[in-house]
Amino acid sequence: MPSSPYLAAARPAYGTGTLADVMPTALAALGVPQRADSPAVLLREGELDGVRRIAVLLLDGFGYHLLGQAAQASDTVGAVHHGELGTLTAITATVPSSTPISLASLACGLPPGQHGIIGFTVRVPDTGGLVTHIRWDGSSPDPETWQPEPTAFERARADGVACTIVSNGSFRDTGLTRAIYRGADWLPATSPREVAEGTIAALARADRSLVYAYLPDVDTAGHFHGVGSPDWLEAVAEVSEAIDGILAGLPRDAALFLTADHGMVNVTDRLHVDQRPDLRQGVDAIAGDGRMRYLYAAPGALDDVRAAWTDAVGERAELIDRDEAVDRGWFGPKVTDAARERIGDLVVACKDTFAVVGVEGEPPHVARLIGQHGGLTAAEMAVPLWTYRPV
Repeated sequence: MPSSPYLAAARPAYGTGTLADVMPTALAALGVPQRADSPAVLLREGELDGVRRIAVLLLDGFGYHLLGQAAQASDTVGAVHHGELGTLTAITATVPSSTPISLASLACGLPPGQHGIIGFTVRVPDTGGLVTHIRWDGSSPDPETWQPEPTAFERARADGVACTIVSNGSFRDTGLTRAIYRGADWLPATSPREVAEGTIAALARADRSLVYAYLPDVDTAGHFHGVGSPDWLEAVAEVSEAIDGILAGLPRDAALFLTADHGMVNVTDRLHVDQRPDLRQGVDAIAGDGRMRYLYAAPGALDDVRAAWTDAVGERAELIDRDEAVDRGWFGPKVTDAARERIGDLVVACKDTFAVVGVEGEPPHVARLIGQHGGLTAAEMAVPLWTYRPV
């Protein structure tokens, strides 16, 4: 029994309302032809009629079930939360509920099983090495091969829509950017004020415009200080300045979509793998992140690894085989062979406020992070989709 209803498991709502459905909805509103496998399921009749410009603002870590706490720091967020401004809907992240997976699902308009960015860190089948998607320099694997599907920005640009990313310039040339943001121009912006100004400027670039803007501040504060902490509330107040700035300058033929890549839980129970050498026996690699780990077993060792890890995590996590995770639909209705190979032989899905930390190759501070995500709880999986049009 979870200690809170927000810690109960939540299924990804593929086909009815996940991050993978946001961009297809935006493209449909802009008149871009749709892929048959990514319909605009979030488009309500008449809601976006006449829209020629759309800004999608993603606030990292700004989960749906955190809005009540976030409202303490921002009148605008409070108005959104209470249904007094725009239209608020709960959708879900994709699985795992972590940044690179969610950003790829949003930017490609596809579930992880199709775009293949299917873990925070995964093993590269061809080499046996690990790739951490947020620290990927793009040298290996090749981003265009690793994620070959057309992005939402490529599809929009092919139809004459001007596409712009408004985000920190340090992300511009990373492997993840090359994999998921192809087709968009980059406008460097770091502070909430810069992001708001850049978003408004980018919306004016052409007759039809699609802008994607990103701010990491709430996620960063949650990781280091915890959800609900004074530092977290301060970060909410700061990013709300970007919302206010965009609303103030939004053209009459534009719409704003606000969403998040995941929510967050404050971790209170940790399994330190670096203190349990027995858990490395028969394991070639441990990947994923603290709330959803991938275990890659050495040949012939799978049963022993399963037994050791089942004993170690007990009821604090669910440990299942790759095929069962795929069959449950965690990664979407379709999982390509390439994506399936990247998932661990065993998947450790943490429950409640438990995390698996102390994994070789991860920075030491990661084991001490308070706020974490990646799991299947409602607190991590539910994200807002808030839409606003000038009146």
